[in-house]
Amino acid sequence: MGKVLVDGHEIEISDGERLNGIEVARRAGIKIPHYCWHPGLSVVASCRICLVETGRRNPKTGAIEMLPKLVPACQTPATDGTVFVTNSEKVVRARAMVEEDLLLRHPIDCPICDKAGECKLQDYYQDYGQAERRADIKPFTSRRRSLGNTVTLFVDRCIMCSRCVRFCREVTGTGELMIAHRGTHEEIDVFPGYPLDNPLAGNVVDLCPVGALCDKDFLYRQRVWFLASHPHVCTGCSTGCSILVEENQDRVYRLKPRKNPRVNRWWMCDEGRYGWKHAFDERRCLQPRFRKDGVGTAVEWTEVIVELDRAVRAAKRLAIVLSPHLTVEEAYLLATYARQVNSDATLALGPVPQRGEDRAFDEGRFVIRREKCPNRRGVEHLLTHFSGRVLDWEDVLRRTRAVDAPDAVWIAGGYCTEWNDAQVAGQFAGVRLLVVQDLFSSPMMERADWQLPATASFERAGSFVNGADRLQSFSWAVRPPLGVMPEGPLVWRLLERSGLYDPGQVLREMASAVSCFAAAAQPVPDEGVDLSNPSREVGTR
Repeated sequence: MGKVLVDGHEIEISDGERLNGIEVARRAGIKIPHYCWHPGLSVVASCRICLVETGRRNPKTGAIEMLPKLVPACQTPATDGTVFVTNSEKVVRARAMVEEDLLLRHPIDCPICDKAGECKLQDYYQDYGQAERRADIKPFTSRRRSLGNTVTLFVDRCIMCSRCVRFCREVTGTGELMIAHRGTHEEIDVFPGYPLDNPLAGNVVDLCPVGALCDKDFLYRQRVWFLASHPHVCTGCSTGCSILVEENQDRVYRLKPRKNPRVNRWWMCDEGRYGWKHAFDERRCLQPRFRKDGVGTAVEWTEVIVELDRAVRAAKRLAIVLSPHLTVEEAYLLATYARQVNSDATLALGPVPQRGEDRAFDEGRFVIRREKCPNRRGVEHLLTHFSGRVLDWEDVLRRTRAVDAPDAVWIAGGYCTEWNDAQVAGQFAGVRLLVVQDLFSSPMMERADWQLPATASFERAGSFVNGADRLQSFSWAVRPPLGVMPEGPLVWRLLERSGLYDPGQVLREMASAVSCFAAAAQPVPDEGVDLSNPSREVGTR
């Protein structure tokens, strides 16, 4: 165990722990400004805003000997006996000079810059900059050019921190970005013929500390101070990246990655980043309907709950298909309802959408999975608990052709992509009662007796279990459209439970009833909990 002194605060570090000045200062509650440093990238120490005083403390006498010059905190290791001073007059002057130099060449176009409100250059100027401008004001340009399908570069705003260049070399391994020219003519650019189009390209916008790299999809659409940010989980694939859903008045404007060293580190893929727009598609199902004699009629939810419950309870052989897009709480309640209605009810896993192959980045620590759903593992755990086995979609289709085929089938969907066709839907022609709950109309939905609208991922609260068996909980980020009742509250009312739907209460109930969810008995941390081994720790690098 070593001890580091930061502005008089003694911080203990473990043997073998590798920290720099910025990281050890954080443990003391002290922020050291930085532009070029990022914990997921290599260290270049080019911006110099993190300059600090450093020295060593003699372990025998306690005397401190300081180095004569300032050093970059990002490049200075914190070892036993290291001393950092981050608030001396010398350090304050150095930071002010760095800020002043950056602003000599940076266009002050904050009123039109997308980064305004979350720009480190703005923040650091307020906290560390000169009180007055000493240089002549000169006209600025704001040259811009496209780097690829998703990212625009505003050339003159760039402060040459090189985060984007290092990301494309070290994390994605694609290396599209480079630093062109030299000296004051340096610019970020793409190699000729190689636009920025790797699967993680959008992360360079998150990494950029100023307004140089902007997301074309978000550009000029919303001021960031109007956005409310909600922790959530990406449903684009079974990696289950921790994300932030940023919305204004129940309209989503962008998704951003949220740090989780045990799932996605600091990144997310572009497929997940831009894969939310189906939730605002005009073709969404927004009203429950009952089909009789081939004609669908809109009904109120109060009528749905009474009549649907009566119809399901009248069935002799009931089958419930649990979508891998349901939360574990919704799937648990629906399975519980099925067994309450019919103790022999068949429970099965719905179609699991898959595309391509798994793709690994960042030395294998970030994976885009071919499985395009968030909760297959969670539903499988529940099926094993209720049935002792996992029946899949193919098993359901085979049972519709059997002699003892179910006379009532409830399919919980929530799919944003096509998952059935007329041929598949035709196999349910002999089913007396067909209930389909989905986002969009489909041949299966058109055949259903009860056509129920489903909710999008960020319109619901609950928990998902990703492909690595890590459970993550989240709250809803936006309210569902008028006329849509989320799956959880619907089944909650069918079970005649009192009060409002509470996914936290359901998860605690699951933790006591289902052994593999026992780790969720305690409040789930932001990083989630590993259901296969709750005590396992995974390092960030």
